[in-house]
Amino acid sequence: MSGNALTLLVTGANGQLGQELVHMSSDRVRLVGYGRDRLDITDLKQCREALAAVRPDAVIHAAAYTAVDKAEAEPDEAYRVNALGTRNLAIAAREQGAKLCYVSTDYVFNGRGTSPYNEYDNTDPQSVYGKSKRAGEALLQSLSDRYFIVRTSWVYGKYGNNFVKTMLKLAAERDSVTVVEDQIGSPTYTYDLAKFLIELAQTEAYGIYHASNTGVCSWYEFAQAIFEESGIVIRTEPCTTEQFPRPAPRPAYSVMDHAAIRQNGFTDLRPWREALRAFLKEL
Repeated sequence: MSGNALTLLVTGANGQLGQELVHMSSDRVRLVGYGRDRLDITDLKQCREALAAVRPDAVIHAAAYTAVDKAEAEPDEAYRVNALGTRNLAIAAREQGAKLCYVSTDYVFNGRGTSPYNEYDNTDPQSVYGKSKRAGEALLQSLSDRYFIVRTSWVYGKYGNNFVKTMLKLAAERDSVTVVEDQIGSPTYTYDLAKFLIELAQTEAYGIYHASNTGVCSWYEFAQAIFEESGIVIRTEPCTTEQFPRPAPRPAYSVMDHAAIRQNGFTDLRPWREALRAFLKEL
């Protein structure tokens, strides 16, 4: 490999994280994006063909079924993409001798904790989405010996739809917003997450990682910060999860401890408020 650029295949290349990753291609690291239009991960043959064509050093698997509420009504589809799709990529990556980095979620925990979840805490997903992502982790762990599982939370960035963009849109349309105050976690800027994934994929520090921007807030505090940093004056009202019932349960507490990042000598992601500022400037 010496002297050559590293090649990373990105699944879900049209998604919020996938687009961020593909835009990070450089002389040193070549990122080849495959969106759903080019690669249906639920088809093993297509996975094998894509990997044989690209011959990547590693796959960053960002493709996922992420419609949390819809998954409750169509569990088969959620499992097909998140579990079987991940299995297919694990098989194809193993055949090509490629590493596989799977982007997972804070939803693998039950959200009833009171101290940050570390990478080795028992999982206990409560929603179909969380269960299907956990199933993907389990299949990857049993089929691959060169894997990274990176659990993240509250992702936003310049591509696709997300909480930050929604808040900015609402602020332009009305004079007050109501935001849930009893769910606590850590926002994650796709730029910072993508940078970490690319760094991780170049190592042999296999295992499970928790990666989000550092620090903790509620969705309500996150919204307040978005408006403050944007210089927007708007009335922000807190509410409870119960006042906004949704088909899928949301974790009340999804703060994750970044033990693996520390133990493996990686640089942790920057504080969430600093990342938010950088994003709003970029926007």
